[in-house]
Amino acid sequence: MKIKEKFDKNIAVLSLSGKMMGGPDTMAVHQHVKGLLADGTRNVVIDMKDIKWLNSSGLGVLIACKTSVDQAEGQLCLAGVTEKVQSLLMISHLITIFDTAENADRAVAALRQ
Repeated sequence: MKIKEKFDKNIAVLSLSGKMMGGPDTMAVHQHVKGLLADGTRNVVIDMKDIKWLNSSGLGVLIACKTSVDQAEGQLCLAGVTEKVQSLLMISHLITIFDTAENADRAVAALRQ
């Protein structure tokens, strides 16, 4: 899995690609978010349009990211969630805890409000 980072003013956009199936690559997402929070960035978009699949470990990392951002009094938004991932979020009822947007640009706009 790969992580690309860019900033839109004070909002970090992390573009992920590959599969979130656990292991060091998946854990790197949470470490990256914690690093952003340590540097003072409070608003994070995780762009998932290129995530092919995730399992329970991947969901756990997303929950950990959300928890860390919430504790820092920031906002986290998932963008570009594919149908497969969306269905997994719905089945697990996690769709109710995550803010989602159809793409990264809309997620950034939502976090600016």
